[in-house]
Amino acid sequence: MTSDRWAPAAFKTRVDGVLHRFVAEEADRFAEIDPLLGPVAEQLEAAVVDGKRLRASFCYWGWRAVGQPDSDALLRAAASMELVHAAAVSHDDLIDDSPLRHGRPTAHVALRDAVRGRPDPADAADAARSLAMLVGDLLMALAGQLFATSGLPAAYLARARPLWSLMARELVAGECLEILRTGAGPDTAASLKVIRYKTAKYTVEQPLLIGGVLAGAGARLREGYSAYGLPLGEAFQLRDDLLGLFGDPLSTGKANADDVRGHRPTALLAETWRLAGDDERELLRALLGRRDLDEEGLDAVRAVMRALKAPDRIEDMIGSRVEEALDALHHLDAPAPAVAALTALAHSASVRLS
Repeated sequence: MTSDRWAPAAFKTRVDGVLHRFVAEEADRFAEIDPLLGPVAEQLEAAVVDGKRLRASFCYWGWRAVGQPDSDALLRAAASMELVHAAAVSHDDLIDDSPLRHGRPTAHVALRDAVRGRPDPADAADAARSLAMLVGDLLMALAGQLFATSGLPAAYLARARPLWSLMARELVAGECLEILRTGAGPDTAASLKVIRYKTAKYTVEQPLLIGGVLAGAGARLREGYSAYGLPLGEAFQLRDDLLGLFGDPLSTGKANADDVRGHRPTALLAETWRLAGDDERELLRALLGRRDLDEEGLDAVRAVMRALKAPDRIEDMIGSRVEEALDALHHLDAPAPAVAALTALAHSASVRLS
């Protein structure tokens, strides 16, 4: 970008270029070790084909809001946030046994072809899951490598290193909390805590803070980033929860029964349970967590949610969080182009169809 005007499509093209080249080179080096590794290398590249590049955008504007200029080195550092996301998605799809992502088979499904020759189908499925886990591990390692070799001064990178450790710790904590809460009694406060640590922090707050710390942001600006980033990150995931059940799979690229079949601790399910009477709860008990849940059962869950206006409640939660984020943003002492870009990003993160 040659001007301060936020051009999301042009920025995405730049980030895509960095990611695709970097991961293709690393996948080639990986596959050179042995021809058997080819299918695994393909999944590394598949992991970065799609994406809105929101996390890279927040890192970029965390840097620019301090007054620092655009640079290719910063772009590479920002692009590393997308590899963190790719790693998290790879692990999340595996944990949730999700069959689709962006309309294509997830890694643990796609990799079944690589181990199809095994006599026991269950053994082959386990092997494919193990390969997918390792794809996620390698993507996280590559994220750190891209960040470290971005071309930014070593002193800048050193300032941000503690935030990388914090981001990893909180992301893993959120994933663990989701696993530990799955199938438990629905609780909205507990669901919001899962959202905060599993998604909100690494989607908005931490990329912003990393970009800001790279640029030398002061304590007041960093506090403003958190005040903006945390509620917006929560709004992002709350929107995801709604899309996961009520969105069009052709737009979301994901199966929309996953949360119900997995009895995941989403705020949408928790709010539905809180609002439900005895009859509705009896029906929900019979349907939540059923792996064989068909479309009729899924429609029954949706009907209960609509009758109780639980989706409306989640929309209200999204709206209040976006309002909180924008209020914090307008108190930031940041250049006008950065405020304009972060305002547009708040809209992109919270009002979407996929």
